[in-house]
Amino acid sequence: MDQKMMKLTGKVAVVTGGARDLGRAISVKLAAEGAKVCLNYFDNPDDAQATLDMIKADGGEAIAVQGDMTKAADVKNLFAKAGEAFGGKVDILVNVVGGIVGRKKIVEQDEAWYDFLMDVNMRSVFLCTREVVPMMPAGGSIVNFSSQAARDGGGPGASVYAAAKAAVMCHTRAMAKELGPQGIRVNALAPGMINTSFHDRFTKPEARENLHHTAPLRREGNASEVADLVCYLASDESSYLTGTNIDINGGTLFS
Repeated sequence: MDQKMMKLTGKVAVVTGGARDLGRAISVKLAAEGAKVCLNYFDNPDDAQATLDMIKADGGEAIAVQGDMTKAADVKNLFAKAGEAFGGKVDILVNVVGGIVGRKKIVEQDEAWYDFLMDVNMRSVFLCTREVVPMMPAGGSIVNFSSQAARDGGGPGASVYAAAKAAVMCHTRAMAKELGPQGIRVNALAPGMINTSFHDRFTKPEARENLHHTAPLRREGNASEVADLVCYLASDESSYLTGTNIDINGGTLFS
């Protein structure tokens, strides 16, 4: 790799949920642009190893750390391991961890369901942001993952997921104001239909097919396109961009 052409040479990045799907694409992209990557995974070491192998095959540098990002102790361990491996600083945090988990009408939801969805989607962002700030120098960048669901309320049975992602959206704005004076930028993405296992599990095939006829770009997005946008937000190319929630949905919803 030609370091002169890289956007993130000398940077250290932590990617939560960085072992598969969007997280994998982001981890690989950041490493390809010169960042040293600490990727977090929850329950599949094989996915993590496969992502590490992809990064290292391209000449990149990365480690993988297991942990539940809804648990403060696991979050502290993740950033401690990143600091030990890469010199005590973190320039880039990408909060990918989150998910819809399942679809339930409100009368089918209990408090445990509410707590879990809020924890995995919002608590994880809160804990990781709190932990990274003391390690992040001026010029740092935090990239959160919200969702199109935060704009439109989500699909059937996704009310708590949509609310949690809306909380991420607002937290992004609040952190942009709080951390801006320290030279830290905070932005978020609001993806629509991206071709990943998320929609393989939770979106009906007919809904995905309909998108190909109704979306202005007539297709789903790809994980690599999301990774490219994350890389832009992580790099100095977006140095005057903070507090944004950027839609990446092929034109299915405008905000």
